[in-house]
Amino acid sequence: MVKAAVCYEQGKPLVVEEVDLDAPQKSEVKVRIAATAVCHSDIHVVRGDLPAPVPFIAGHESAGYVEEVGENVTSVKLGDPVVLSLLSSCGQCLYCRTGLSHLCEAGRVMVKEGRIHNKQGQSLGGMFQTGTFAEYSVVDESQVVPIPADMPLDRAALLACGVITGFGAVIWRAQVKPMSSVVVIGVGGVGLNSVQGAAFSGAHPVIAVDISDSKLEAARIFGATHTVNAGQADAVEAVKQLTLGRGADYVFVTVGNTNAIQQGFSMLAPRGTTVIVGLPPAEEKMSFSALEFFRLEKALIGTYMGSTCLKEDIPQMVALYQAGRLKLDELITARYPLEQINEAIESVERGEALRNVIMF
Repeated sequence: MVKAAVCYEQGKPLVVEEVDLDAPQKSEVKVRIAATAVCHSDIHVVRGDLPAPVPFIAGHESAGYVEEVGENVTSVKLGDPVVLSLLSSCGQCLYCRTGLSHLCEAGRVMVKEGRIHNKQGQSLGGMFQTGTFAEYSVVDESQVVPIPADMPLDRAALLACGVITGFGAVIWRAQVKPMSSVVVIGVGGVGLNSVQGAAFSGAHPVIAVDISDSKLEAARIFGATHTVNAGQADAVEAVKQLTLGRGADYVFVTVGNTNAIQQGFSMLAPRGTTVIVGLPPAEEKMSFSALEFFRLEKALIGTYMGSTCLKEDIPQMVALYQAGRLKLDELITARYPLEQINEAIESVERGEALRNVIMF
C-alpha cells in the first residue's frame, strides 16, 4: 500500500489515505520519494487559484530512490538516488535537439490518467506529471536525474523546481554578465535563488526588493548587496538611486503579479531586460509604451523553470553545492511528515517559511 495526500476539492485540506499504484510502463520509472518540498505552485493548484481536474495528487519538487524501471529505461537503475522534476522531454523534437528540452513539444502540464488510484478505483492525476505528495511516484524516464549517493535528498529535492527556476533565470535565460546591475523583485524561495544566481554571475549591485524585512535580511545572506522595502519606499526611485540614476540592467520578477512586472520594467536602464519568473494569473493583461522598446531598446522576456536542461544542469548544481558554492541548507525552514502536509502548506501561506519539506 502507498500513502498519498489527495486533493478531492480545490480549496479544501488534502486527505492523506492509502492508494494503489500501477507498475511503470516501458519508458517509466517508479521512484520511492524521500523528500518533497512545498512549492507555491502546489498551493495555487490546491487552493483553486489554477484550475485542475480533481481528484489529484500535488507535489513536484522532489528526490528519492529508483524502485522499479520499465524495460526500455537505460539512464537509471534500481537503487539510484535521483532528483525528480516536472520537466519531461521526448528527446526528438526541435527544442530537445537544440538544447531547449524544457520547451519540449511533447511536454504536458497535467496528467489526466495517473498511475495511482484510490480505493474507489478513481484515477488520481499527478499534478505536473509528478504527484509527489505520496510515498511513490511513477514518471517518465526523462524526468529523473541520477545524483551522487552522498547528496542529501532533502536538499536535492529543492533542485527540482525552486532553485533551478530562480538561479536558472539568471544564469541560463538572461545570462547576466559580470558587473551588471540586477534587481530581484520578491525574495521568497525562488527569488533568493535569483539573488544567489546574480551574485554567482558577478553582478553588482544586486538589489533585493520585497515588503518583508525578514526576507530582505535573508537576501543579504544569499548575496544581495542592497535591499529595498517596497512597502516603505518608492522602489523604482530607490533602484535608480542605487544605479547612478540609470536604472538596472536586469530585473527578475519572481512574484506572480502583473503590477510587479510593470514596476520592474520601469526600473530598467536603456537596453535593460525584465525577466518574468513568477507565474501571473492567465487572465491578467499588461500594457507598455511601445516607445520604450523602440527608443530605449528595453526588453521583456519570460523563462519557464529557469530554462533548465535537466540532464545537464542538475549534476552541475549538485557539484556546486558539494563545493560550497550553492546555498541549499539555508532554504529549508522546517521538515514535516506526510501526515502534517496541511500544516506545512499553511505555514508557507502565512509567510513563515522559505521551503518546508515533506520527509518520508
